[in-house]
Formats: sequence, structure tokens, C-alpha cells
Amino acid sequence: MNRLILKRISRALWVAIVIVLFILVVYWLFPLMYPFLLAWLVAYVMNPLVLFLQKKAKLPHWLAVTLSLFVYLGAILLVLSAAVTRLVKELIKLTKTFDIHIENFKNLFVAWTQSDVIQNIVLEINKFIRENPDYQQTINNNIDKTTQSVSSAVTDLVNRFFNGILNFLTALPNMGAVLMVIVLAAFFISKNWERHGRTFSGLVPVNLRKPMADIWRDLRKALFGYLQAQFIMISITTVIVIIGLIILRVDSAFTIGLVIGLVDLLPYLGVGIIMIPWALYAFMSDDLTLGIGLSILYTIILIARQITEPKVLASSVGLDPLATLIGMFVGLKLFGVLGLIIGPVSLVVLDAFNRANVLRDLRNYILAGRIR
Repeated sequence: MNRLILKRISRALWVAIVIVLFILVVYWLFPLMYPFLLAWLVAYVMNPLVLFLQKKAKLPHWLAVTLSLFVYLGAILLVLSAAVTRLVKELIKLTKTFDIHIENFKNLFVAWTQSDVIQNIVLEINKFIRENPDYQQTINNNIDKTTQSVSSAVTDLVNRFFNGILNFLTALPNMGAVLMVIVLAAFFISKNWERHGRTFSGLVPVNLRKPMADIWRDLRKALFGYLQAQFIMISITTVIVIIGLIILRVDSAFTIGLVIGLVDLLPYLGVGIIMIPWALYAFMSDDLTLGIGLSILYTIILIARQITEPKVLASSVGLDPLATLIGMFVGLKLFGVLGLIIGPVSLVVLDAFNRANVLRDLRNYILAGRIR
């Protein structure tokens, strides 16, 4: 085999081994290091306020860090407590009306089964069974299997729901300890921000500092731009839905609006996965006012997204919807529910590396043995 090809294969294997080892190290260390990564993120977000308090209010650095930490934590706790309180109230109200919706749906289903079309289908099935008695036992067996499958699925769903609640309650003490570690670590990281920056910079070889600075700049722009764009779009959808449901006098408008806003993360499907079936159910149950109102609200959401999405994404780094859907599906399979976030974010990170020419440099190293 050509010696040049052997060198390229050896360099490609070396790059692949380094990448795999890096992924394994991150995978093993992440459960141990994630509180400190979150603490660094908190310190990074706080840093502008810390500098402002130092320069404008002439506060000592430690006091500026302490006040900034209290401001951010206080704002987060205030918003979360208000949102959770409202959410719990509306969930209780929604639970009380759940039986009414089930009864309405049952009546609607019974009326549907008694329609002429369904009755004609039932008569044809009965006629077929009378003319072909051998198939009756097979049909009964299939009905029994279907009933058992549905019962097992419902039982499994209920068990998972209650197990999830139990696991959440069990994890509360651990969550409190992790939160305390994050707060303390954020304080110490922010307090010694410049010193930690110099230490990290000193660990990086001189010839790699500029490429790493370029990677960090593009990664910061891409990642934070993507998260900011998604947050803005979800917020717009949530606000429109809540206002629309309040106008339509729908109970638990706040809770339903939050759920629909989160569902808006799904590319292509978005709010339609909830709004369209809901509107159809309203029309089928003869609630024309709600059905028309939901249809108009869904149209307003689509128009608002078409107007605002290009402007929001113009100042950030977005992803192709198909690539986002693939990333979410792969992330869901690998990491569970969190993969819905990890998948697209990973694609954004890869795109940032590509923009920083890291992939090009790796290709040059494999083909020619040089970076640039």
C-alpha cells in the first residue's frame, strides 16, 4: 500500500481515538462536574452586573459578586414561585373539570358509534361473522389481545407517572444539596474570575490560543444565539396563546399556554399538535365558538411566527428544521427527555466548530499532516 495512504490512515485513526477518548471522558465526568459547569454559567451571566456594580457603584469585588448573586437568585426564585403557584392552582382547577371533559368525550363517542355510518359497518361485520363462523373465534381472540395490550399500556403509564412523582420527591434533598454547591461555586468562580481566566489561558499553548479564542467566540455566538432565539419564539407563542385563551374564557389558560409554548420546540409540528385536535374536538362537540376561536388563534400564531422568526434568527445562529428534528430524535433516543435539548445544542456546537474551521484543520491534518 502507498506510504502516503498509510500515513493518512494512521493520522485519521489518531484523530478518531482522541475524539472518542474526549467523548468518553466528558461522558464519565459530566455527572461529577455538571454542578460546577452550571456554576460557571451562572458566574458568566452575572459577570456584566458585577463589573457594572464595581465601576458605577464603586463596590468592592466580593460585595459586587454577593449582590449580583442575590439579585439573580432572587429574581429566579420570585419568577419560579409565582409561576409554580399559578400552575398548581390551575392544575387543581383543571383536575376538577377533567371528569366533565371525560363525560363529554364519552357522550360524543357514544353518539358517534350510534351514527348511521357506524351502524351500517357493524351490520356488515355481523353479517360477515354469520356467513363465516370460523373467523369469529379469531376476531374474539384479537379483541382480547387488543384489550389486554391497552390495559397493560394504561397500567404502565399510570405506574410510570406515580413512580416519577415518587422519584422526584426522593430526589428533592439531593437537588437541594446540588443547588447549594452551584450557588457556592458560582460565588467563588465569579469572585476570582480574572485569576481563573489567567490560569486557564496559561495552560493553553501559545499557538492554540487564537484558534481556541475563535472557537469560543463562534461557539458563544451560536449557542447563546440559538438558545436566545428559541426562548424568544417560545415566549411569543406562550403569551399569544395565554391571551387568546383568556379572551376565549378557557379555564387554566396559564397552564395550557405554558404547555403549548413548550410543545412549540418541536419543528414542523409545533403548536399544531395540540391546537388542531383541540379545535376539531370543539367542533365535534358542537362548541362552535371555541372551535372557531382556536382556529383563529392558531392562524394568528402561524402568522406571528412567520413574521418574527426570520428577524429573530437573523441575529443568531439557527438550524435547518430537518436537522433540528434529526438532532431531537437522536438526542431523545440517547439521553431521554433531556435529549430534546441536547440534540439540537450538539448540532449548534458542531456548526460552531465548522465555522471556526476546526473541521477543515482536522481534514488538512489527516490529508497533509498540517493544521493550516
